[in-house]
Amino acid sequence: MTIGPELLRYAAIDAELVALVKDVKMLSVLSWPVKTQTVFLDNWRKNKIKLPDVTYKKFDYSEKRYALEQLIVKCDAEHPIGDYLIRTAHSYLYATRLLESAGTEAMGEYSVQLYGKPGDTISGSQVKNTEAARHFILSAREIMQDGRLAEPDYCLSAETMQQEIQAELDKFFVNHKVTVTVDPDLVAKAAAGPTKIRLRAATSFTEYDRMQLLEHEAFVHSLTALNGREQPYLKSLGLNSPRITATQEGLAVFAELVTGSIDLGRMNRISQRIIGIDLAMNGADFIDVFRFFMDEGQSDSEAFTSAMRVFRGAPLTGGVAFTKDTVYLHGLLSVHTFFRWVFKQNKLLMSRHLFAGKMTLHDVLSFEPFYESGFIAEPQYLPRWAQRTNALAGYLSFSLFANKIRLDQIEREDLRLGI
Repeated sequence: MTIGPELLRYAAIDAELVALVKDVKMLSVLSWPVKTQTVFLDNWRKNKIKLPDVTYKKFDYSEKRYALEQLIVKCDAEHPIGDYLIRTAHSYLYATRLLESAGTEAMGEYSVQLYGKPGDTISGSQVKNTEAARHFILSAREIMQDGRLAEPDYCLSAETMQQEIQAELDKFFVNHKVTVTVDPDLVAKAAAGPTKIRLRAATSFTEYDRMQLLEHEAFVHSLTALNGREQPYLKSLGLNSPRITATQEGLAVFAELVTGSIDLGRMNRISQRIIGIDLAMNGADFIDVFRFFMDEGQSDSEAFTSAMRVFRGAPLTGGVAFTKDTVYLHGLLSVHTFFRWVFKQNKLLMSRHLFAGKMTLHDVLSFEPFYESGFIAEPQYLPRWAQRTNALAGYLSFSLFANKIRLDQIEREDLRLGI
C-alpha cells in the first residue's frame, strides 16, 4: 500500500520534532559528577556531615518551546499520528521547563507532570504506589532476615562483566554494534544508551546484575532505541522522550520478571526509592534520605547513589524531588496488565509492536492500523522471551487463572490435601 499525503506530512513534522529535541537530554544533564560522591562519603566516614555541593548548567529553551508550540498547532489531535506528535511535543515542553529550573523548587511541578508522584493510584486498581512499595519492602525484609533462604552468590569484576555482556550483544544485535565499556566516572552502577552500555569501574557485579543488565538495559532499552531509529517515517520512536518513561521502564522490569532475572533485592531497591522520594517531597533533606537508605540495609555508597537519584535536579534541602523512580512499579504493573489483556483478547502478536520503538501503551494501540501500510515498520529485533510466543502465552495463561484464586480463602488443610 502507498503512504498518503497526510501521513507524509506527519512524517515531515516528525522530522522537525526530532531536530528540535535531539539535544534535550534529561538524565545526563542532571547527573552528578563522581567526585561529589567521593567528597560526601569521605566526610561522612569522618563524621563530618554536610550536604553535597551540586550545581547545574543554566539553559534557556524559550525559542525551542516556541518552535514546539508551533509544531503542535500543525497536528490534528483526532488523528492517531497527530495525537502522538502532540503528546510527545508536550512532554518536551515540560522537560525543558524542568531543566531550566534545575536546582530550584520549581522543578518539582514539572517532574510530577512528567513522571507522577508517590501516592498516585496504580492503573486498574485502588492501590497506591506507596502501598505497593511498602508491600515489597516488607516482603524483602521478612525473606532476607531468614538466613536459610540466602542464595550462594559470587562477584564479577566490571571487566569480566564487560567481556561477558559484549559477547552476548555481538551475537544478538547482528546488524548494529552495541558497545559495553567500563567508565571510572560513572556514579550509577550501569547506564545504557542506544549503542553504548557503561559499567562503573572498580565495582563488583552479581549474576543477577548480569542478567538484569542484559534483559533490562540491552534487550529493552537499547533494543527499542535501535528499532525506533530504523523506522522509515517516525524517527522520533528512536528518542527517549519523557512521556515514554513509565512504559519503557515497566517493560524493562517486566522483561526481568518474565525471564527470572529479577530478585527480591531488586524489587526492594525499586520500592525503597519510591519511599525515599515521598520522604523528600515531605521535607526530608538529602542527608535524611541517605540515612533512610542506610537504615534499609544499603551500604553507604549504595545509599548515596539512591539518594542522588531522588535529588537529581532538586534542592538538597527537601520539599521537592526528581520523581522518575516512581514509574518503575507503576510501569511494571501496567505493562503486565497489557500483556494479560492482549493474551485474553487473542491479540498476543500485538505485544511485539511494543518493541518497534520507544512508545507508550497508548501508542501501541493507536498505531495498530499503520503497520499494514508500512508507515510503521515491524521491530527488527525482539527479546528472546518475546520471540517464544508459546512460552509467553503459557506464562500469561497461568497468570490470568491464578489471579482468580484468593489467598485469604485458602485453608491450611486445603494445602495439605493439595487442593
